[in-house]
Amino acid sequence: MTNYEEVLLELVKPLTSDPDSVVVKRMGSLEENEIVLYVYAPKEDLARLIGRKGSMAQSIRTLLQSLCHGKKRIVVKFEEI
Repeated sequence: MTNYEEVLLELVKPLTSDPDSVVVKRMGSLEENEIVLYVYAPKEDLARLIGRKGSMAQSIRTLLQSLCHGKKRIVVKFEEI
């Protein structure tokens, strides 16, 4: 079984200026086939993680979704620390 929190953390850490300040948490969901992950990062890194028009965020979501092989839906949200 894949630990999506660790995979996501390893994906986003190299993209930030302060990798130690980035936190990934898994939250509960009302739907059983859905995984909700939150990325908490400083404001200056958050813009880099989301990207222009959300392109970086969408790429991160696509990579994680490919790990599920269509079995679950992964929701990734970005929040400022």
